[in-house]
Amino acid sequence: MAEGGTRAFSDPDGYAAAFGDVRVNLTIAGAGDFKAQLTRLKLNHLQIYRCCETLPRIAYISLLPERTFLSFPVATASLRCGGLALRNGDMVLHRSGERVHQRSNGECQWGLLSLPPEQLADGGKALTGRLIASPPANRILRPSRAVASRFQGLFRQACHLAETRKVTERPEIARALEQEMLHAITHCLAANEADDHSRGRHHHAAVMVRFEEALSKRIDQNLNMPTLCAEIGVAERTLRMCCAEILGVSPTRYLLLQRLNKARAALQRADPSKASVAEVARNHQFLELGRFSVTYRTTFGESPSTTLQRARQLGAQDSAASS
Repeated sequence: MAEGGTRAFSDPDGYAAAFGDVRVNLTIAGAGDFKAQLTRLKLNHLQIYRCCETLPRIAYISLLPERTFLSFPVATASLRCGGLALRNGDMVLHRSGERVHQRSNGECQWGLLSLPPEQLADGGKALTGRLIASPPANRILRPSRAVASRFQGLFRQACHLAETRKVTERPEIARALEQEMLHAITHCLAANEADDHSRGRHHHAAVMVRFEEALSKRIDQNLNMPTLCAEIGVAERTLRMCCAEILGVSPTRYLLLQRLNKARAALQRADPSKASVAEVARNHQFLELGRFSVTYRTTFGESPSTTLQRARQLGAQDSAASS
């Protein structure tokens, strides 16, 4: 039976968790209040997500090895995958179990869908006469305008049906929609690649995966670049080049953004009667309160005390509602 619906979020962590088995780590990189909307539709073989976000961010996405994934921008030109800018109409075919960085420069919409590899292989063989399999590195595809338009129209239709829940009430609609989408996906994947530098991109992506693994061990430590690069197995110049290409920031700036995001989440979840900005700053390795406050305001557009004050106001509202 088909399942679908739409949820709205103001918490990046809650939004990331809603992707389920797809692990998404978000690092917000711009000022303002984060808002997101996630539409999800699960059909017999196909799973479809439409993601709408309001702030620039860097996403580190870990995909399941047992399914084939495709991602694509939706009516936006601000999305980059693995450092490559995506046009509206482009599609990324991800390798099995890929871990990939995706970033936006502002408000964006994007789609993600998955299906069993055998379903894609059978469909490809039937429609194009050749096998479509998971590539050794992600492939950026650029279908013709007509093929891309057909797919995007079906994607919009699927999201609309998920939002209205009509597809969950009419099994015959769900089956017909899935069949049409599988045909459209197969024709999109028969398109030529949009770039011919997959070997270099694969190497850079592998460096960034090792970088993320090293950072996860050192998020609460001071970053020592020579030690970090020795652990990753690359020269410092190479790491800086990969970060600039794929993340759009330096290694140290990325770690700083991660820590700032964790501090902001802690302030937003703080117990209004017990927490202080100084305590939260120390807990996230910001030992100079003045510098932390300036950096926090520059990044998020408000002071840490303002964030904590809003947490107090929400706490007071919750108390009044429960009394």
